[in-house]
Amino acid sequence: MLTRFLTNYIQRHTHPLNRLLHLFGVPLTFVVTTILVVESEPWWWSVSSFVGGYALQFLGHAIEGNDAGEVVLVKKWMGRPYREFAPGKDPHDPAAGEDALEG
Repeated sequence: MLTRFLTNYIQRHTHPLNRLLHLFGVPLTFVVTTILVVESEPWWWSVSSFVGGYALQFLGHAIEGNDAGEVVLVKKWMGRPYREFAPGKDPHDPAAGEDALEG
């Protein structure tokens, strides 16, 4: 299960800027927010950390050209179309392998 998660995560985060934004956004969202709550800092710092961290991650996915994981999940539940992988990067699409090698 962990191997599948990591493989999917790597395939969905191929753009260097997306990876960089996630490098800062994920800890800001979860680690820093948790520390701020535990330390009883003003609530707006916790909310700002959480929202700011997610904003960085969503920006990364906008640059990558795919939907964030949470968006994919909600769209699946609603039966709406979603883009799990960046254009030309879908590992399940045989034609994508050619595009990925060219790009």
